[in-house]
Amino acid sequence: MSSSTTVGTAERPLRVAVIGSGPAGVYAADILTKSEAVKSGELTVSIDLFDRYPAPYGLIRYGVAPDHPRIKGIVNALHKVLDRGDIRFFGNVEYGTDITIDDLRSHYDAVIFATGAIKDADLNIPGIELDGSYGGADFVSWYDGHPDVSREWPLNAKEVAVIGNGNVALDVARVLSKHADDLLVTEIPENVYKGLKASPVTDVHIFGRRGPAQVKFTPLELRELSHSKDVDIVLYAEDFEFDEASDDAIQSNNQIKTMVGTLTNWIAEQPEDLSELKASRRLHLHFLHSPLEIVEDPENPGHVGGMRFERTELDGTGNARGTGEIIEYPVQAVYRAIGYFGSALPDVEFDHKRGVVVNDGGRVLDVDGQHVPGLYATGWIKRGPVGLIGHTKGDALETVTYLLADRENLPVAAEPAEDAVVSLLESRDVRFTSWEGWLALDEHEKSLGAEATAAGGSHGVAVERERVKVVPRDHMVKISRGGVQASV
Repeated sequence: MSSSTTVGTAERPLRVAVIGSGPAGVYAADILTKSEAVKSGELTVSIDLFDRYPAPYGLIRYGVAPDHPRIKGIVNALHKVLDRGDIRFFGNVEYGTDITIDDLRSHYDAVIFATGAIKDADLNIPGIELDGSYGGADFVSWYDGHPDVSREWPLNAKEVAVIGNGNVALDVARVLSKHADDLLVTEIPENVYKGLKASPVTDVHIFGRRGPAQVKFTPLELRELSHSKDVDIVLYAEDFEFDEASDDAIQSNNQIKTMVGTLTNWIAEQPEDLSELKASRRLHLHFLHSPLEIVEDPENPGHVGGMRFERTELDGTGNARGTGEIIEYPVQAVYRAIGYFGSALPDVEFDHKRGVVVNDGGRVLDVDGQHVPGLYATGWIKRGPVGLIGHTKGDALETVTYLLADRENLPVAAEPAEDAVVSLLESRDVRFTSWEGWLALDEHEKSLGAEATAAGGSHGVAVERERVKVVPRDHMVKISRGGVQASV
């Protein structure tokens, strides 16, 4: 650090840019503002939060099912942080094009990358390229009204396979099987409602490679499956296998014990003759199935016609091994939901095998494994797409702790004035949005919900709609920047 410049004073705060306004980015900014050095008056900070989307909250807005009960609590917590006024929000700004690493290094003393992971992890099996084979993350983006994906989705399959045993797989399967009218109480966009309403689906199958004690979803997500009206949950006795590791996990982990208890209760209450199930749709939970191949429909070349699996068995350690038994299911669509994968960032070393920025505890490393002064990472782009919100907070704390420990050696920004970055974006005609702009968009979406409610519900269904999400990016930007736009 230059001896002629004192950074972290009231006259010259430590300037930090955070790239990504999902939980990881907001938590990092919040933790930094609440650090002991700041609270004691030893340090002052100035934080700008950038996001490629016009609205904040990242994967909470564009990666969680709209009927998820925990969304509101998480959004409220993030809102409180950003609404304090000590963290600036710049939406609709793309890192790498609208603002580059050189720009950031010129205007900020430190940069924290919190860009998350939005792509689907690959499933390398034959037939994955067939029409009707989709990524679960792409489908989530569609039903969450992501501004950069098509507003149309081909929902023409009666029988669907969902590959994966995590929360995203459950979300995808639940939305596919749920009746569209039951989603009107959520912020579901209009185009998504219409697509789901026209879906001919009757059966959605979820497949996991291991047993009931090895699933990766959580009790809350599992219980949500049973809340769908006119949807029967179907389980199979041959899939309920427990080895020594399973028994140990059930005894030592209350979460696993709860989920296994829920599943065994469901199958015990299920009629032996499945034809007695009367719902118009069925959600099948399969365990001990390892995906082998997506089968082409011989009557419709190039399209999905089935899914082939090898039955597996537990090996005593909780892992699965093949049995040689092959089983095939007739399905017309397959959704892989086996995890998210991070995207490379311009001018930052990236681990393409793990899908993360190369880092050591949050300190970004160069090609030689040396810390790049002033660059940091947090959240899924730092550690991979694992863990829940609690992990994200701890992860952000680790990164911020390193940043504060390094602050005497950070490269000093040449143009640290707060208005300099605003001038830069304006000079490039970047139509950036602000926190005040988000509040305007937020109110607009709520007003659309109120209009639907006042009209007696939506589509003949009398429900109270808290909001209707605006989807097109240009509409979001126009509303946020003071325009009037009623379209969703």
